[in-house]
Amino acid sequence: MTETKARAGEGLPMAQIESRTPAAEAKAAMAGFLKEFSTFQDEVKSTLKHQEERLTMLNAKTMSYGRPALSARAEVEAPHQKAFNAYLRSGDDDGLRSLTLEGKAMSTAVAADGGYLVDPQTSERIQSLLLSTSSLRSIANVVQVEATSFDVIVDRSEVGSGWATEAAATTETATPVIERISIKLHELAAMPKASQRLLDDSAFDVEGWLAEKIATRFIRAEAAAFINGDGVDKPRGILLPTKVADATWTWGNIGYIPTGAASDFAATDPADCIVNLVYALGADYRANGTFVMNSKTVGAVRKMKDADGRFLWSDGLAAGEPSRLMGYPVVVSEDMPDVAANAYPIAFGDFRSAYTIAERPDLRILRDPFSAKPNVLFYANKRVGGEITDFAAIKLLKVAVS
Repeated sequence: MTETKARAGEGLPMAQIESRTPAAEAKAAMAGFLKEFSTFQDEVKSTLKHQEERLTMLNAKTMSYGRPALSARAEVEAPHQKAFNAYLRSGDDDGLRSLTLEGKAMSTAVAADGGYLVDPQTSERIQSLLLSTSSLRSIANVVQVEATSFDVIVDRSEVGSGWATEAAATTETATPVIERISIKLHELAAMPKASQRLLDDSAFDVEGWLAEKIATRFIRAEAAAFINGDGVDKPRGILLPTKVADATWTWGNIGYIPTGAASDFAATDPADCIVNLVYALGADYRANGTFVMNSKTVGAVRKMKDADGRFLWSDGLAAGEPSRLMGYPVVVSEDMPDVAANAYPIAFGDFRSAYTIAERPDLRILRDPFSAKPNVLFYANKRVGGEITDFAAIKLLKVAVS
């Protein structure tokens, strides 16, 4: 039988005999697959190239109308930043005026009383400097408004509630006590100056310099007003309201805890007044409590120990973490008074609830090259206000016997 099969194939070509083997058939199938895959790749490349050409034509058509479709934000900010830089260096405001007329950026609007609003990058830089400082702004409630005042509605009554049964009549709850506190916005101004020669130097970062100078002056003025402001053309500070002994505290006043000595902390157990101050604040507020005091007071307080000889003060364990007193963070504000007779050197409270800062988001700049030749003055102004909005959320330490 084997011999018969061998003779049957004697007359066929060798290539035709080999094509019948399984290996040859697999090789032929693979070659066909690769050919079809190559054809598929060519079709995909052709389609992608066609789409890319259409997208390029679309972008070119869009740019002919004056603004790339995929970079609208850059087109809004970059021209304004360039125009604002030209205004600061040379007083050339043509770029800012043209942007205003074309309506490309609302932040370039000319103020009614003169000057231009700063570009978004500079404004954000100033705001970040203000928020990074150790002032009341860093722990207070800060809101952005567009009006000249900001009203806070405070419900200072307990929530009306009571137990009820199916058969008994429901008892009428008490009427809520509503307080309206109006925070007026005041004008805060700064006037740094630079020589024209310095402004002409292209290597000089005029926007960065201006932002830092304005922020430094704003920080100093705000910090002082938020603590000691009298409300006359400036915010009302936390030390302005009438202070009363905490045992007789009423709404509209600030309760205080005495140190136990006429002109200093008590000679015996001086830390007791700190403990009393903390627990004079309601539990709801105490959970978010923060101490505010100046550096001299910090120097005295950090030496205090409890009855077991442990320091009440602990430094922050990580970079940027505030120091803590009895576990609560401490904000160092140099505008707080020193330890002296009848002074209030330490405040403790939930300042997010206790104090509200309202401000307009815009910051105006007016360039004055005439008043201080050869220097150029930059008059910067913004509107800001501050007020205690919850008198129960803050307590003070008074240096007194009682």
